Amino acid sequence: MALTVPVAEIVENSKNPLLGKHESWGRVLLGEIATIQNGFSFKSSQFTKSEGMPLIRIRDVGADYSDTNYVGDYDPAFVVKASDLLIGMDGDFNCARWRGPDGLLNQRVCRVILKSDIYHPKLLDYALPGYLKAINDMTSSVTVKHLSSKSIAEIPLPLPPKDQQKRIVAEIEKQFSRLDEAVANLKRVKANLKRYKAAVLKAAVEGRLVETESELARREGRSYEAGAQLLQRILETRRSQWKGKGIYKESAAPDTAGLPDLPEGWVWATVGQLAAIKGGKRLPAGHAYAEERTPHPYIRVTDFENYGVRTSELQYLKEETQKEIARYTIASDDIYISIAGSIGLVGQVPVQLSGANLTENAAKITQLEHVAPMYLVYWLSSPRGIGHISDSTIATTQAKLALFRIEQIPVPFPPLPEQNRIVTEVDRHLSFRREAEAQVEINLRRAERLRQSILSWAFTGVRASSTIAHTTL
Repeated sequence: MALTVPVAEIVENSKNPLLGKHESWGRVLLGEIATIQNGFSFKSSQFTKSEGMPLIRIRDVGADYSDTNYVGDYDPAFVVKASDLLIGMDGDFNCARWRGPDGLLNQRVCRVILKSDIYHPKLLDYALPGYLKAINDMTSSVTVKHLSSKSIAEIPLPLPPKDQQKRIVAEIEKQFSRLDEAVANLKRVKANLKRYKAAVLKAAVEGRLVETESELARREGRSYEAGAQLLQRILETRRSQWKGKGIYKESAAPDTAGLPDLPEGWVWATVGQLAAIKGGKRLPAGHAYAEERTPHPYIRVTDFENYGVRTSELQYLKEETQKEIARYTIASDDIYISIAGSIGLVGQVPVQLSGANLTENAAKITQLEHVAPMYLVYWLSSPRGIGHISDSTIATTQAKLALFRIEQIPVPFPPLPEQNRIVTEVDRHLSFRREAEAQVEINLRRAERLRQSILSWAFTGVRASSTIAHTTL
């Protein structure tokens, strides 16, 4: 829907300093200093992915390329050049300078062309986003939000004297330059932390993170149960427990031809040799979630996060629904794994969710005896584990991971005491990473607040409580 409140009224009633101005300045309507050129409705039948002229659509505002081209005739008046200021007129009302090659101005994108040098172009770049956001916030979102060129032209921009405009722009760029450098450093740290996690998991599942059980036993002069012996014990236990009930089918050993060598005392196994894999359950036809919290949580893929379950938005089942699907519950020793949507999210079921039900878009790895659940979780979420999961998808209407593919995933299997030591050490490393990552996020949010404070000072002349020029991250 379109804006129903006058732009001048929005600005007058706003307490946002980004829409303010110094008391000595006047205002000028954007339409008085610039031409607002609407895009053209090019024929979609002549859109292509390769040849022709790049077509700049709403989603391309802020980008440096378009993945859609146009092969028909066009008026040169609609050719966009590098550094032209564009505004997306649907959705979030984004604005940005075009950074790509010459392209065509499509409908629902407009171009702002300054008529004279009365307004510094970069000051316009810094001022305009705040006004567009205020308009966006006041536009109804019952349907897609629409912005008109009339509303854009009515934006009352602050108008400092020309010499002040230059000084303001110079100071903003000076401060933003320092912030941009700090943010780039924070993003590098964030990327390094991601690589750090991958390196820790890789070392863990290659026997390089802790002293192996074979090394420890040799140094202490004792024997130990190797991974192959433990695997044999697990298989014998599972055979005795389930084979007589007619529901046990033993998984084949993995094909080790393309697999790397393992440390002494380790053996290759499959997930299916170590555990049972069972799917979740869709809500039965005619059943709905309970309106209030009940003792029966229902876990969906959207509730999964790294190694855990987000409980803030859990749905709950009615008693009659729970009775119908009670055999699909999960226990705290089980591992969940998403098999549709964001495939490959894994974690151990939290103790407080033992007995919960699981969506049909996830599976549980259960009946884990003599296996440290979190060791298996870390293996599945390691680069090699995730790779096996990604390669095991089945494409139907939506990619889905078949349960038998999970059974076939190979696992490097160390002695049980070594599994526990690996889990403890990985937990320690990842705890450090989480703390560091949390601090990075705090500083990134702080950088954005500082950016807004700099703009606030630039337009109102009022500095934030901290001295911007000397603030460091």
